[in-house]
Amino acid sequence: MSEYRIQQHPILQFSLGRRVKFYFEGEALEGREGEPVAAALHAAGVKVLKYSAERERPRGFFCAIGNCSACLMRVDGRANVRTCLEPLREGMWIERQQGKGDLDA
Repeated sequence: MSEYRIQQHPILQFSLGRRVKFYFEGEALEGREGEPVAAALHAAGVKVLKYSAERERPRGFFCAIGNCSACLMRVDGRANVRTCLEPLREGMWIERQQGKGDLDA
């Protein structure tokens, strides 16, 4: 188990589903099915999920309950996905999005 895997959270529960392969910016990674995408990325050592639109400051896994926008990423071609809420599935393709993403997504 990764030293970065979140073991406890005051509100959320992270169940350990079966191991699945997913892709982050073309690199194959492994996570647990059903866990939030942001948690799987964090466990894999990915700390920067996006950069702020105006000042390009790094943003990471912050609130973990969908209230902030720090985890917005492109998932399977869809922009502005709150990866702290999106469950991980086998074969997902995840990318950092540039700027504010697609407004029509």
